Amino acid sequence: ILPLWGAGGTISPMKRRPEDKERAYYEALDYLYSFVDYSLTRNLRNAPEKFDLGRMEALLTALGAPHRAYPVVHIAGTKGKGSVAAMTAAALQAAGYRVGLYTSPHLQDFAERIQVDRQPISHGDLAAVVAQLKPHVERIPRLTTFELTTASAFLYFAWQKVDVAVVEVGLGGRLDATNVVLPEVSVITSISYDHTAILGHTLAAIAREKAGIVKPGVPVVMAPQADEARETILRIARQRHAPVIEVGRDCHYAPLARGLDGQTVLVWPEQDREGVEAFIQSGGIAEWEPVRLHIPLLGPHQVVNAATAYAALQVLRRRGLALDDQTIREGMARTRWPARFEVFQRHPPVVVDGAHNAAAARQVRLTVDEYFPQWPVVLVFGASEDKDIAGMLAELLPRAREVILTQSVHPRAADPDSLLEMVRPYGKPAWVVASVPESLETALRRSAGEAVVLVTGSLFVAAAARTAWQERALQPMLVV
Repeated sequence: ILPLWGAGGTISPMKRRPEDKERAYYEALDYLYSFVDYSLTRNLRNAPEKFDLGRMEALLTALGAPHRAYPVVHIAGTKGKGSVAAMTAAALQAAGYRVGLYTSPHLQDFAERIQVDRQPISHGDLAAVVAQLKPHVERIPRLTTFELTTASAFLYFAWQKVDVAVVEVGLGGRLDATNVVLPEVSVITSISYDHTAILGHTLAAIAREKAGIVKPGVPVVMAPQADEARETILRIARQRHAPVIEVGRDCHYAPLARGLDGQTVLVWPEQDREGVEAFIQSGGIAEWEPVRLHIPLLGPHQVVNAATAYAALQVLRRRGLALDDQTIREGMARTRWPARFEVFQRHPPVVVDGAHNAAAARQVRLTVDEYFPQWPVVLVFGASEDKDIAGMLAELLPRAREVILTQSVHPRAADPDSLLEMVRPYGKPAWVVASVPESLETALRRSAGEAVVLVTGSLFVAAAARTAWQERALQPMLVV
């Protein structure tokens, strides 16, 4: 089977007027969403038997195996995998590589999911990619929206002749559509409870699914884990003779400085332990020092994510990619990953975070405490109905002065009236505001310039808040 992307390495330009390209783009999205999309349905809990790599492998074979045309960094995990992907891609780009980045879900535009050198696929090119898929899709029954989107990313990366692709797992790992790649390095970020109806109700069960991305002989970078998750991943890696680099054991890290512009992280390998001790004893003025990484992403969890990305990049260096610490530093300093403790405004603070499980909500609360310790919080909260809403509220509400409950325009969005009933036992002042833009405006008024406005609970809510803020054209906040 010959590759379908041809010798030119780029998609043939669509000879259409701009309005025709936009029409073709939305027709392509309609086509993609005409298939089963578990991200939009309410029956995830009934879906485990529907996940099967056979369909994906058949489709990619028909397309000429585009996912084999470039090396891949494959990233799974419950929390942090998007941030690690963004930092890894930024460093690779700084080193001069042409980098594909595939993540999900998107925030404001579907095209954000498929990027080359951090530029989303154009609407016209996405329409062209989907048109290329259609003849093959008709011969493979029961394909899903995510499978088709993943195939589109792989095909586009091949057409664009990327040097390396950073690929984030969509759900789980073992049976995720991305798990057809043979990566240069597999990365497993922090594991916590999410999608338990599919992945399992224990950390060990969830870890088994995430560790499904481990390939025989391929190095694995593992972020710090709870004991049962760690032991599960290590056991699977041993079975597959995959060497493991443990962040916090083989690759160490420590925060050095932080501010609203970002934070500085020290990283060093285990063999440099004595040098680090001498550096500390010298008060930071020794001739040798650990590698310093400055990242614009905020929160203690991003320190761990930066170390995880750095460890993965070191594996890539050992496997032949030209990378040095200077370019890694330059790339990480330019990382963009919106809606992850994103500060829209500093005085008074307006913060948006897409946290959507209890562990992520805890990190948001800790980050608020770290950066705004004296500020009360006006919480804007909305969530998807299949998430651990009670767990998120238990983390966030003790820190909130008051809460505004809302919902995104999404089929799985929880009814804010039902959220109100869950909030009542906390005795906090609470209101229901139907839309995210209205809830943001209400929170700004309620804050009276004296409280942090924190919008969180769902990436969909975060995305809606981001759009609403942009539409305000960054006008000064009204103080009443």
